[in-house]
Amino acid sequence: MRRHLLASAALLVVGAAGCGRLRADAADSMAVNDTTRTLTGDASLAVPLPGAPNTLTDAERAQGWRLLFDGKTTQGWRGYGRPAMPDSGWSVVDGALTVTGRGGDIVATESFRDFELALEWKVPPGGNSGVFYHALESADPIYFSAPEMQVLDDAAHPDGRNPLTSAGSAFGLYPAPRGVVKPAGEWNAARLIVRGNAVEHWLNGRKVVSYEVWSDDWKAKVAASKFAAWKAYGTGKEGLIGLQDHGDRVQFRSIKVRVLP
Repeated sequence: MRRHLLASAALLVVGAAGCGRLRADAADSMAVNDTTRTLTGDASLAVPLPGAPNTLTDAERAQGWRLLFDGKTTQGWRGYGRPAMPDSGWSVVDGALTVTGRGGDIVATESFRDFELALEWKVPPGGNSGVFYHALESADPIYFSAPEMQVLDDAAHPDGRNPLTSAGSAFGLYPAPRGVVKPAGEWNAARLIVRGNAVEHWLNGRKVVSYEVWSDDWKAKVAASKFAAWKAYGTGKEGLIGLQDHGDRVQFRSIKVRVLP
């Protein structure tokens, strides 16, 4: 009888330990796969905040947000590798920074290291563009140095067939899930968070990509991609935020940023 009691007690201890491991594993899994909490630890910021386009709420101001685009002018922007905005190709149309011709890529005039960027974008059928970060003007064109969050009409553009190049992806490196991007002609809410080497891409309130630049995984993916030929690619720890002119009438609005400590 005593042997049976000891054996039962041992089984209870092992079972409790196993349950503890399962709970810990589940918690770890939830932490890895949590698509509602940002790098900054604030789940509320993952969901687009209410308010008129190109404005800040009181809560956003209190959190350190500021506008990079006022909805009326191109103040605070310039052509990539240029001292001013291109003479043509970009215009403010209906409160949106809009590609209206071939003007080349543009960048915000200020450089950023650790930051959170929020914006809305809209593409026409088959439209293609991108949001760049940590761009270094010592490399030309912009994508020779700057990683890109893809802006795309997945349904009609060929790049939409591949998760590595679909909307929200870290272009060519880290895939985005299906079914998150809205159809052409509708506004998408995007968010890009960069803190140290940790990066997150958000689309329409959902975290779609997370990765660590300069990690072994990052280096292996870059080495196996077209970016391997571009020695400056992904090397910037501080740089410019850019919007791509890919020849399509793409629109951006409610472009706002906050610097992260």
